[in-house]
Amino acid sequence: MKILVTGGCGFIGSNFIRYMFDTHPDIEIVNLDKLTYAGNPENLRDVEKLDGYTFVHGDICDETLVDKVMSGGFDAVLNFAAESHVDRSITGPSEFIQTDVFGTFTLLEGCRSYGVARYLQVSTDEVYGSIEEGSFTEESPLEPNSPYSASKAAGDLLARAYYVTYGLPVLITRSSNNFGPYQYPEKLMPLFITNALDDIELPLYGDGMNVRDWLFVTDNCAAIDLVLREGEPGEVYNIGGEQERANIEITRAILEVLGKPESLIEYVTDRPGHDRRYSLDSGKLAALGFEPREDFEEMLAETVQWYVDNRLWWEPLKK
Repeated sequence: MKILVTGGCGFIGSNFIRYMFDTHPDIEIVNLDKLTYAGNPENLRDVEKLDGYTFVHGDICDETLVDKVMSGGFDAVLNFAAESHVDRSITGPSEFIQTDVFGTFTLLEGCRSYGVARYLQVSTDEVYGSIEEGSFTEESPLEPNSPYSASKAAGDLLARAYYVTYGLPVLITRSSNNFGPYQYPEKLMPLFITNALDDIELPLYGDGMNVRDWLFVTDNCAAIDLVLREGEPGEVYNIGGEQERANIEITRAILEVLGKPESLIEYVTDRPGHDRRYSLDSGKLAALGFEPREDFEEMLAETVQWYVDNRLWWEPLKK
């Protein structure tokens, strides 16, 4: 199987590429990545010399480049490439619209031109907005509340339109909050872990009671692989971790693992449009035979230890 992965030098993309080589040694992967601030070649230093791996430096919005790459022929295209940090989308939304919407369009057009057998759009639970009780299903309305989540929702809807209008075999996954190694230290877990290691305040939004469902990144990779192979074209699949935690719980757990005092917590003004709670119903994915395998507490400790052991990776990024 030969696949094109876009954004493969990012957090989830790099973990997915590593997962695929570990579980499918005969796979061929071409990684197309623009190498923005969050795309780091160091994330794949251990796989870059594998015979089945090829890296292409470029932007998914570059129609000429995308056409050239796709002319090589692929069984599947998986789009991990995205601007993804909500805070950045609030201060500078234009890049999010360009990458997450126009970039998705460019890939869909390429897939249509070259008859790609599977296109998988990697999305997020944030497209649903916030939910007070219960859990979002794949049939829940999209009510994004930030420029980031709106741009991802727009990409999802474009993908759906290409399935309905052109018959392009599209699949969409929407996962809950991922955590694990190689996550850029602007997101909550890596930011708080690395700040605590340096005894710097942990800036916690609002009252700290915003709830997220946490999913270890390799569980997400396994789910995406399953959907790619077994999912029904035109369908959306939620990928939840079944581990809902308030942000203050995550913060305290990180400090406890590191043996750091709670006095490092600094409550700061909440960001605009901050969703209160995310929760996913993943029953549709479970029907394909998937359930999260990793224990949350063990993986949290393992993630903390990874950042302890890999200062040479994250210190230059924070500087």
